[in-house]
Amino acid sequence: MSSLGRASAVIGAGTMVSRVTGLLRSIVLVGVIGSFSGPANAFTFANQLPNNVFSLISVGILTAVIVPQIVKAAADADGGNAFISKLFTLGTVVLVVVTGIATAAAPWLVHLAAGKASPDILALATALAYWCLPQILFYGLYALLGEALNARRIFGPFTWAPVINNVVSIIGFLILGAVFAPVSTDAAEWTPAMINTLGGTATLGIMLQAVVLLIFWRRTGLALKPDFRWRGVGLGAVGRLAGWTFLMAFASLAAGMLQGFIVSEAAGAGASATVTANAWLIFMLPYSVIVLSIGTPYFTQISEHAAAGRDGEVRSDIARSIRTLLFFIVAAVAAVAAAAVPASRVFSKATEDISASSAAEAAALVLLCYLVSLIPLTILFIVQRTFYAYDDTRTPFWFTIFQCVMIVATTLAAWGLLEADVIPITALAAAVALGQSIASILQTLVATWLLHRKIGGLQIGSWMAAIVRFAVAGIPAGFAGWGVYLLSGAADGWMVGGQFLGAIGTAVVGLVVVVVYIGILALMRAPELKVAGSLVRRFLPGR
Repeated sequence: MSSLGRASAVIGAGTMVSRVTGLLRSIVLVGVIGSFSGPANAFTFANQLPNNVFSLISVGILTAVIVPQIVKAAADADGGNAFISKLFTLGTVVLVVVTGIATAAAPWLVHLAAGKASPDILALATALAYWCLPQILFYGLYALLGEALNARRIFGPFTWAPVINNVVSIIGFLILGAVFAPVSTDAAEWTPAMINTLGGTATLGIMLQAVVLLIFWRRTGLALKPDFRWRGVGLGAVGRLAGWTFLMAFASLAAGMLQGFIVSEAAGAGASATVTANAWLIFMLPYSVIVLSIGTPYFTQISEHAAAGRDGEVRSDIARSIRTLLFFIVAAVAAVAAAAVPASRVFSKATEDISASSAAEAAALVLLCYLVSLIPLTILFIVQRTFYAYDDTRTPFWFTIFQCVMIVATTLAAWGLLEADVIPITALAAAVALGQSIASILQTLVATWLLHRKIGGLQIGSWMAAIVRFAVAGIPAGFAGWGVYLLSGAADGWMVGGQFLGAIGTAVVGLVVVVVYIGILALMRAPELKVAGSLVRRFLPGR
């Protein structure tokens, strides 16, 4: 448990710093070009394209397949050296080809992602996409290097590297704001110099994020070198496994593209791509800091136990990891829900058509709709990766396809409600976000049932008992935090008076929620407090 705790602490600390600097990056960008403006949405459309392809590669191949395979390759006579060198050579070749094709297809990809936006926004997004799409290569190398380091139990660099990207981006955005002040909020007025500054900054940060991981490679004890002899080391098996996960990720990407296409209709009229992206950023903060930091070491351990055929230990790992994760996640859900408006104010800026407080409330609605699925997605993280540990990528493909079908159905339903004037265009993004949450909940139920059939009892009763305990503490804690927000004056109070005040208000509300939550669980003598305390102590100096 101590090794898992130390690994979780390293990952958690790195993830926390990278996410906080990522939040600062978004805050600076909103301060320069806004969140409801045409240029803001154009940059979001363009910059999201390489992120989508990265997700396709990372989720579709690397996380699902590479970590278990590298863990197994470590048992080879050379410690997996030949396998990893060939794998990296093949991966780099594929990334270069994909990057070239995607960059050449920039206009078509932009139209596919944002076809309902105005012509000016589409033109600016296309110009920015030529700068942003080369990020695919650097994202892929970052993921390939990082997942290999994780598989060798070198957990820190992968989570700390994004800090470099965020710092570079912040500097570039500040330069954009200083040199071209005031930065126009009209997409048609953007000059090539402005486009080059914004797009070049974004890609430079991702490139440095990948390069820095090479510094830590020597700690693996492996000699990474180009090797084009791809036969004879089991890459065929990797390809078969990756085929299912690639199709799974492609289906998720297609569903996400449909969401972006529909939401682009609201660009310039209400919450659209940038607001949705910032709401997702807030939503992902607790998921990244908590689920990835604690869950990633468990995934490596589950992979080792599964490879050794120790199913009983796998089942114990699953139950223990989920209970531990949910202890933190329930508190996070309560805190983010209570502080949704001040947290959203951090990423909101007044325009000619909407006040800052109204923009924050509109963004908060999107955030709350995403938040509905945070607990189910936490469970899904462990369930899905357990399938990967058993080299089963086909089953996750099918339950992800099920989720994608649900996302498509709910997104089209939201669009139908808009066309029928049942919901206003300002609520379109929130309706799409809620539909995704519903789809994720159903996916988690199906995935858990399938894993139960595969390896037997998952000690689900212990999860449910823990969830009840956490809910008994979390619900009143959330209301306590909400009460503090109301006492501050709500949307007319100091917590929504500015971006900095929004951050302070979020911290105050969150602190109240956490104190009440832990206090109630202490009164209940919840057993998870001891485990959680040991994990938290790993973050302290000298531990």
